[in-house]
Amino acid sequence: MPCAPEILKNVSLFALLDPDETAVLAAQVEVRSFAARQRIYRLGEAGDRAYVVVSGSVEVSTVDQDQQEVVLDKPAAGDFFGFASMIAETAHETSAIALEETVCIEIDRHDILTLLQVKPHAGLDMMAVLGRQFHAAQQLVRVRAARNPNELIEEQETTGEHIADNVARFGGSWAFIITFAIVLVTYTAANVILGRSAWDPYPFILLNLFLSMLAAIQAPVIMMSQNRQDKKDRLRSELDFDVNRRAEAEIQLLARKMRAMDDKLDDMTDLLRAAPRNP
Repeated sequence: MPCAPEILKNVSLFALLDPDETAVLAAQVEVRSFAARQRIYRLGEAGDRAYVVVSGSVEVSTVDQDQQEVVLDKPAAGDFFGFASMIAETAHETSAIALEETVCIEIDRHDILTLLQVKPHAGLDMMAVLGRQFHAAQQLVRVRAARNPNELIEEQETTGEHIADNVARFGGSWAFIITFAIVLVTYTAANVILGRSAWDPYPFILLNLFLSMLAAIQAPVIMMSQNRQDKKDRLRSELDFDVNRRAEAEIQLLARKMRAMDDKLDDMTDLLRAAPRNP
């Protein structure tokens, strides 16, 4: 639907336009409304349109080599997205979906040209946003390429899992074995020496109860820690697989370049052989 000049005034990118400039731009652009979870554009679609968020929020994402969705940005009111593909006249490298009921201003290249003619500084604003998106994408690539499984697991670690790790770590140490042996020897020796006045005479029924309770509690806690270790190992193997796959792709690329170089050398050799020799 047509865009009212009042809508443009609520967008920071167009807030400095005078009424005449606002009216000219409002006649150029259109306002689009999107329902919650509605797709704005898909990966691979023609990038002939860009959008400025008036209200609501949007999720911009892409798909990595593992066919997993990676969120790149979440534009809110006043932010814009899709400009890189629109300016370069290429297909969208991302997908955009409205997270809630969202109103956007739809802009094409001709609208941008009109905007830059009446407000040249808007180009710097768009370049700043594109720069932030580019740096965010670079940071995402660096993080995903150098993920540490231990750090990823610890980020999602709960208090119970932290306690389970500490219990398993202490239960599998010599400190626990020595401490437990001293307690058992002291306990049994004290009850043997006290004889009939002992609180737990032989065969130490109370001690057996305590040991059974300890084993019943300690076993599932240790299993919890082992499950976390299995998760770390699985994540580590997945990351190793990603690294190996990237290395394989780079090796294949080097092999193609070497074959191309060999072909070029063969062509040059054939040209030299076919060239007439000076007497």
